Amino acid sequence: MLAPPDSRKAWSPLEALSRWWRDGSGDGSASELRCCGDEEIARMAKDASVSAGEFRKLAHKGSEGAELLFHRLQALDLDPKKVGRTERRTLQDLERVCAMCGGHRRCARDLARDSEDPVWEDYCPNATTLNALNKMPWSSRREW
Repeated sequence: MLAPPDSRKAWSPLEALSRWWRDGSGDGSASELRCCGDEEIARMAKDASVSAGEFRKLAHKGSEGAELLFHRLQALDLDPKKVGRTERRTLQDLERVCAMCGGHRRCARDLARDSEDPVWEDYCPNATTLNALNKMPWSSRREW
């Protein structure tokens, strides 16, 4: 029996890649994706709500491609799990944008140096969305 459409879990692009690797469709390396045909890649990309080109780039970056996002969320005192439950699609988009960003070195350096320094807002493609989330009244935050 097929599950109703509203009961299907929507995976973020990175979750879809991790699930693909974990389920045995791949060994965890981007080179494994080369064994897939264009139709299969297109299907997986559609499942992850990204283009086939983005899917390939995300596969190349690996499952830790958006790790810095979760560090930034923590620096902003935002619980990634709560954000994911409340703003699932927004978190998925944040993950995709972070994974595709070319500023990982700078971001990692800025987080390590001073996570509260707002310099990241000048180069982070997720800055506007993160600042909007930061203004929301989250019940789990220390300030509330």
